[in-house]
Amino acid sequence: MFTANLTGFGLAVASSAFIGSSFIIKKKGLQRAGASGSRAGSGGHGYLREPLWWIGMIAMIVGEFANFIAYIYAPAVLVTPLGALSIIVSAVLAHFMLKEKLRKMGILGCILCIVGSTIIVLHAPGEHAINSVDEIWELATQPAFLLYTASAVAVVLVLVLYCEPRYGQTNIMVYIGVCSIFGSLTVMSIKAIGIAIKLTLEGFSQAAHFQTWVFVMVAVTCIITQLNYLNKALDTFNTALVSPIHYAMFTSLTIFASAIMFKDWAGQSASSIVSVLCGFVTVLSGTVVLHSTRDPDAPPVSDVYSSLSPQISWLVHANGEIWKHKDNDEMHPEFVAIIRQDHFK
Repeated sequence: MFTANLTGFGLAVASSAFIGSSFIIKKKGLQRAGASGSRAGSGGHGYLREPLWWIGMIAMIVGEFANFIAYIYAPAVLVTPLGALSIIVSAVLAHFMLKEKLRKMGILGCILCIVGSTIIVLHAPGEHAINSVDEIWELATQPAFLLYTASAVAVVLVLVLYCEPRYGQTNIMVYIGVCSIFGSLTVMSIKAIGIAIKLTLEGFSQAAHFQTWVFVMVAVTCIITQLNYLNKALDTFNTALVSPIHYAMFTSLTIFASAIMFKDWAGQSASSIVSVLCGFVTVLSGTVVLHSTRDPDAPPVSDVYSSLSPQISWLVHANGEIWKHKDNDEMHPEFVAIIRQDHFK
């Protein structure tokens, strides 16, 4: 059990390095694409023609693949919280590449993430033995997990259909909420697929089971949705906010979903459970400290021009003569129209 957890730990750390760097590389690609066309946050897809964005995507795919293998060897309660290490990588690279300053308290946040991750690794539960994908299907169709899945889909529909058109550009929780909720379902599906592949490689083919392909379709659907909304979040909000908030929500929901579906805590002592929870709280505290000490994004150039450019009011007289309006001018009954030029571009 310890060897399997150690293997999962190593893969999770490598995954965090790739994923953390992918955030920054994709952000640079999105910035370049937004400078020459419509932004991803406004529904544009010009970033698909940006090579730097694709480099970030490749780094993310490599990281996710390593994460996928990690879930085969270790439980979600161990692998998922280690995603905090990607925040450290993201914060350090953002300091140098995006000029988002990492202050002394931010360094303390990084240390808290590392300490919390270490506590989780030392007290994480072992993986329960599963002999076929049919067993996973039974776990996925138990009433408690079906209720969680139905609730997750309902909340996502509300966020996409109602909240996104109204609050998507101003409230970071809309985009990240969709990513995190679907992310928890993605992890459950990915873990099921990983176990099916592992059993197949051991000589017990799971390809003939329709449940395997159901998990594949769920995973693909959730991953595509996550990528779309993650791009919107990265393009609209500061990376220093996107990374920790996404981590906190995604990790919390994934641990909760895994506890329901795979019963990770079954047979664990109270001290081990409390230790893992304390480690998670420590990591979560580190992410809060980390992002709270980062500088916000500079306002868009158009907004800067809008706030600095002069405002001039024109009053049109009834006889067609025009005067430039002054603040101490009094309105006259003859003035029948006001034309206001808000700003010059």
